[in-house]
Amino acid sequence: MSDIEVVHVPEAERYEIRVDAKTAGFTEAHPRDDGIVLFPHTVIDDAYEGQGLASKLVTGALDDVRKNGLMIHVTCEYIKHFLGKHPEYVDLVAGPVDGPVSM
Repeated sequence: MSDIEVVHVPEAERYEIRVDAKTAGFTEAHPRDDGIVLFPHTVIDDAYEGQGLASKLVTGALDDVRKNGLMIHVTCEYIKHFLGKHPEYVDLVAGPVDGPVSM
């Protein structure tokens, strides 16, 4: 069983997902002064695709945003899709999502 963790790396303005201490992917998370975090891009390394890591990464990132009382602005296509399947996170969205949220 692999050890999987989501880590906030504020100096790089991103969250990383690590598998057995190796970075397997990241989602950019650019904080703004108004308490909104911009999520423009999510990437999973090709070697780790198909393992559900993107969903785990975004879940961990959004849980951290919620814990810290922040909101999100989403331009990342993957996170838009994720929000369509996980309505429990839609309350974190500050204003309309740029583009359609697929259900």
